[in-house]
Amino acid sequence: MAIEVLRLGHRPARDKRITTHCALVARAFGARKLWYSGIKDSVFEASVKRVVDQWGGSFEVEHVHSWRTLIQGHAGKSVHLTMYGENKRIKGSQLIVIGGEKVPSDVYHLVDHNIAVGNQPHSEVAALGVYLNDVSGIKKKFSDAKIKVEPLKRGKKVVQLQA
Repeated sequence: MAIEVLRLGHRPARDKRITTHCALVARAFGARKLWYSGIKDSVFEASVKRVVDQWGGSFEVEHVHSWRTLIQGHAGKSVHLTMYGENKRIKGSQLIVIGGEKVPSDVYHLVDHNIAVGNQPHSEVAALGVYLNDVSGIKKKFSDAKIKVEPLKRGKKVVQLQA
């Protein structure tokens, strides 16, 4: 099952951390790639690359000029996460579309499914995390990680792994 995510309308001045959080959630729950539209942001891309280098995996980030072309050309199902959609989950390979700025109405018509993660206002980060947990149930363990968190009842401990 190949999962990719498309984050619409990235604006570096306004979305300094939200798009990064979307990438972190996508990676942690097994997506292989995050596409993003809007303004190309090398700082964001480098930040995610540093996380992947330290914490492992082969997750990629790529700017896309035409999100419409990406949705239309995607081989699997396309799923838009929105508070206005149906309450169901789609299994299998998919492109998950999440908003940023106001989502263009074209998105609702171009995707195969408009899926609600609750029918209440929520962030794209929360929607992506809940949805990916439901459809994949994967909390990835990366064999090539250089560091990992050691679970503790209290406190924080990050452990360097042997290379």
